Amino acid sequence: MTKLKWSKLIGAICMIGIVLYGWIGLSQSPQPSVRLTTNPPINQVRPLEAEATTVLGSGHYNPPVQLMLQAVDAQGQSLKDAKIHLQLFTAPKNPWFTTDFPIVEGTKLLDIEGNAPTGQLQVQQTLPIRGTYQLQVAVTPLVANAFEPIQQKLTLTLPENPLKFRYFGILVVILLAVGLLGGWVIGGRQAIQPGEIAPQRVRLLLSGLIVVAIAALLWVNISAELAESHHNMSMPGMEEEVPPSGKPAKLQSQGLDMQLSGDQSATVGQPAKLQVSVSDPKTSQPVTDVLLKVTTTQLENNWVAFAYQGTPDTNGKLAWEQEFFDGAPHSIVVKVAPLANATRQFQPFQVAENIPVEGVAPPMSVRLISLTYFTGIVVIGLLLGLWLRQRQTPRTGMTWKRSVS
Repeated sequence: MTKLKWSKLIGAICMIGIVLYGWIGLSQSPQPSVRLTTNPPINQVRPLEAEATTVLGSGHYNPPVQLMLQAVDAQGQSLKDAKIHLQLFTAPKNPWFTTDFPIVEGTKLLDIEGNAPTGQLQVQQTLPIRGTYQLQVAVTPLVANAFEPIQQKLTLTLPENPLKFRYFGILVVILLAVGLLGGWVIGGRQAIQPGEIAPQRVRLLLSGLIVVAIAALLWVNISAELAESHHNMSMPGMEEEVPPSGKPAKLQSQGLDMQLSGDQSATVGQPAKLQVSVSDPKTSQPVTDVLLKVTTTQLENNWVAFAYQGTPDTNGKLAWEQEFFDGAPHSIVVKVAPLANATRQFQPFQVAENIPVEGVAPPMSVRLISLTYFTGIVVIGLLLGLWLRQRQTPRTGMTWKRSVS
């Protein structure tokens, strides 16, 4: 009887071991996935404002980053006839260390779904801020049950411009030196005249620091308000003047009806919904065997914010959401061309529309936090100067002595 119990126990242990081994082997086996590559490599990309300044960057706006998504099966082969849905989110908010565009932190930058006959989706997107971006990707088959759908989260980290750290260090040194000099002056032996609460040099220094702090506060707030109202006219009810696109938003040409529709205006930090549709005006049937090329351009400085090339869905439509992070007019241009193997051949043409984008000033909390940092650095220098001066000066009584009249 004892031998029988032992044999059952050993058999149960063996069965559990076999099941666990199979489960571990299955979990470690290759699974269908989505691969992300960028061109140029992400460590060579800089945020928008950093690249456009002559001091910190190249002085011009670089082309947008090309994001390439490749759906592959368990053997690493590309999935054919897929549909890829991409949602791109900016780096999360960090109120203590804000970026150049605090309004767009932690928001959805892009939402687009496109057909991927070769399992690949490519978009070009300008990345406005540093930090870790999140990509939520969903891959589904165009033919039912051709493969199992894929849901995957990817990340890419955009580094800050190294020159910003260098110039920030220089600014910190300057502010510390100002505070250190002030502390050194205040900590010295100075005579107090009758009726005075502090020596004249100390009073002048403190008054100067107060004036500088007030001026800095006014400058931070006024510059932010001017940035917010830069795109609004002084007369109430008047909107920003948007230059004409030069192309219609709806056009019939060569047997095709093409229309660009969606939001007529946008606000920084909020996604705008846009859509282009292609149909046959004679039959009112959707046209799918065409290639659509979308380009969004900021008109003030003529840099490309977003670009995509793909085919419409079964309804002859291509819809997407994009977020604008610069308060300036933008041009949306969609060019249509025939596919190489399509029976319908025609000369490419395009529709376009210019939309105004309303700028949004940084929150007051962000401005005050930045001002607090700079003030705190000066105070640290001030305390350091007082400490050094007290160590040098012999403690033979009060540092400030009233003069005897």
